[in-house]
Amino acid sequence: MDGVGGMDGVDGIGGANDPVISLRGVRAELGSRPVLRGIDLAVHRGEVVALLGANGSGKSTAVRSIIGQVPVSGGEIELFGTPRRGFRDWKRVGYVPQRTTAAGGVPATVTEIVASGRLSRARFGMLRKADHQAVRRALELVGMADRAKDSVDALSGGQHQRVLIARALASEPELLIMDEPMAGVDLASQEILAATLREQVSRGTSVLLVLHELGPLEPLIDRAVVLRDGCVLHDGPPPQAVGQHALPGHDHVHPHAAHDAEPIRTGLLS
Repeated sequence: MDGVGGMDGVDGIGGANDPVISLRGVRAELGSRPVLRGIDLAVHRGEVVALLGANGSGKSTAVRSIIGQVPVSGGEIELFGTPRRGFRDWKRVGYVPQRTTAAGGVPATVTEIVASGRLSRARFGMLRKADHQAVRRALELVGMADRAKDSVDALSGGQHQRVLIARALASEPELLIMDEPMAGVDLASQEILAATLREQVSRGTSVLLVLHELGPLEPLIDRAVVLRDGCVLHDGPPPQAVGQHALPGHDHVHPHAAHDAEPIRTGLLS
C-alpha cells in the first residue's frame, strides 16, 4: 500500500550524502485545480528544512504528496533513495499532520495515542518492553509523562499537539515531517516543541517542517524553501526578518479557514 500506513519492507539505505526526501518536477492537482506546478525539493540527512509560503501556495499538498496522501500527476518522489510508490519502510518516517485533535473523536488516553505511533515497529501488533519504553521516552521528551493516563479529551490545544509529536517520535524515526506544528499552540508549548525538535536534530534526525513563520524554531533551520502558486520561489538561507511578511514574494497571509482542519487516523503508521 502506498503512503503512510503501508506495510514495512526493505528499502535502500543510500549514501551519507543522499537526500532522505527528493522531489523532482512534482505536479499535483486538487480536483481540476493545479496546486503543485513542477516543484523540486530535497532534504538531506541531518538537515532541517522549512517549507514556507502563503496559504494556497502548496505547502501542505507538497508534504501530503511525500507521504502518499495526495496523488501526483507528474514528476518523481523518493524517500531514502527509493521511489515513493515502492517505499514500505514507514517506521523510518514520523509524520505530524496539520491542525487536528489527537484522537480524532475516538475516546483514548494519552498513552494509547502515543503507543499507536509505535505499531510500525511492533511484532504482530503486540507492544514489547522496548516499545513501551520508547512510548515513555517520547512522552517525556514533550513534557507529557505526567498526563500519560489522562483522556486526550481533557487536553488543551498545545497539549494535543505535543501528544501528536510524541506519537511521531515513538517510532524513533530517521525523518520527521511536520505540517505546521506550531499553529494554534501557546508559547509554553512552542518552547517545549522547539526543545524537543532540537533534541531530535542533535541525534541526526532529518526534518521537513511546514511553517507560516520561523518563530522559536528559527535557530534550527538550515534551509528555507518558499512556495508561491505551487512553484519554488526561493531555496536557500532562511529569511532574516521574523514573520511571514518577510518572505520573498510575500503579499499577504490570511488566517486558516476552518475547512483546513482534518481528522487523523489513530494508527497512523499501522
